[in-house]
Amino acid sequence: MAWLTRFLAAVAFLAIGVIFSPETFGSKSDGLNSPALSTYLKLAHLLTFSTAFGAALWVTFIGGIIMFKNLPRHQFGNLQSKMFPAYFSMVGICCAVSVASFGYLHPWNSSSVAEKYQLGFLLSSLAFNLTNLFVFTPMTVEMMKQRHKVEREQNIGEEVGWSKNVEVAKVNPKLAAMNKKFGMIHGLSSLANIMAFGSLAMHSWYLASKLNL
Repeated sequence: MAWLTRFLAAVAFLAIGVIFSPETFGSKSDGLNSPALSTYLKLAHLLTFSTAFGAALWVTFIGGIIMFKNLPRHQFGNLQSKMFPAYFSMVGICCAVSVASFGYLHPWNSSSVAEKYQLGFLLSSLAFNLTNLFVFTPMTVEMMKQRHKVEREQNIGEEVGWSKNVEVAKVNPKLAAMNKKFGMIHGLSSLANIMAFGSLAMHSWYLASKLNL
């Protein structure tokens, strides 16, 4: 995953560069770019946005819930610890490409208020995903590993759901403290993920308003 992280960082810096200095990359302040280039950039924006939106929708509201309800907790946690870095990296790259393409097609100095808001939504989604990837996910995974160790000592963790953990935590202050800390970190991560999805949803409304069907 190290190469993917470096690639994501490079794409994110490129996207930021396009926003603050689009002319450096050949963007025209009057919006009169090459028709072919504009088409390619619109296609890149559409594909990366739809990929990010679809992945966020599935992971947040469908896939994660199904796995939680059907897998033993430790197995579920270990699987998520491998999936989330890949998920946030992929969505982060897609958001960065969307930001870069949208910023190139709509330079800030000549953009309308609506276009500036949309760029802000895309940037917010990128920022929330990067925060999850580099801050909350490593903290959550480390806390999860520590909690799994304590749970194995108590012979729990192979059940589906939370029942045994909650029962043992009532008489195990160490596990109760871990649950509280894990819940706080995981809650912040979930909030950042929801905010990223919400930002993408706002942009989907903007794109729908531009379609002629």
